[in-house]
Amino acid sequence: MAQTSTETPVTHHRLEHFPVAFFSAVMGLMGTSLAVEAAGFAMAGHIIAAFAGLVFATQAVFYVLKAIRHPAAVAGEWNHPIKLAFFPAISISLLLGAIALRGTMPDLAAIIWGGGAVGQAMLTLAIVTSWISHRGFGVGQMSPAWFIPAVGNVIAPIAGVSLGFVDASWYFFAIGVLFWIVLLTLVFNRLVFHDPLPGKLRPTLTILIAPPAVAFLAWLQLNGGVLDPLARVLYNLGLFFTALVLLQAKGLLRLEFALSFWALSFPIAAMTIASFRYAALSGAITFNAIGWGLLALLCGIITGLVWRTGLAVVRGEICQPE
Repeated sequence: MAQTSTETPVTHHRLEHFPVAFFSAVMGLMGTSLAVEAAGFAMAGHIIAAFAGLVFATQAVFYVLKAIRHPAAVAGEWNHPIKLAFFPAISISLLLGAIALRGTMPDLAAIIWGGGAVGQAMLTLAIVTSWISHRGFGVGQMSPAWFIPAVGNVIAPIAGVSLGFVDASWYFFAIGVLFWIVLLTLVFNRLVFHDPLPGKLRPTLTILIAPPAVAFLAWLQLNGGVLDPLARVLYNLGLFFTALVLLQAKGLLRLEFALSFWALSFPIAAMTIASFRYAALSGAITFNAIGWGLLALLCGIITGLVWRTGLAVVRGEICQPE
């Protein structure tokens, strides 16, 4: 009897602290599958995508159980200035799943895209409403994680255009680019003129890469695949932020592992895909080499993250109060 009464609270305790930020792992895995496929390894990409789908389904079950049993904990994440930005990782995961399926199962991809798009639209409105009405948020609470809602919007056209949702894709692209520009200004103000990011949030600096890289891929879908001046500007902005983040790598490697390290994965995956796409359209082998270099880096990052996350799960380091 004593043993049972001890174990049950532990289970509930960990479920209560299951973080919505964990869905960023699905973004990273799904992005990796698309990057591997872009490099020409379609079968490997499909296997990784299937694994990402399994991880998403598992996490969704846990988070639904958390919402049922611990609604106050979910409300706490929603009202948290940093954790709030990770809720769109759920809808982004669906949009990425639609990209992975659009070539082989377009009907299923359209259904998944529709669910992800509706979720993304609702979450964007809710989060922006929270930002402008919640006066408790301060500059010091801002981080690059705030880009996640904007990134989700610019992801939508990548599959949306080919699936026939052209007008909706333009809507998402417009909203995503607008808030990327607004948030870029605010985030740089925070990074330059205020205290450095705390250790657990420093990996989110990598998210700076994602908006221009994803916007580049989305714009190619919207403009018919033409490498026009805007496409070139977006890709080169992605290169700049990639170089900027790589200069921070030494400091990042010294940090203690946290789930926020999954923020390293999706942006590098997006830039890898963008580089292969840019190389194919420009015919310049330099960008193909950049793509392969980033793919090698991405594979190393994903391998390390999967191993370290698995180790943290075994050790009971995941789903602990902060």
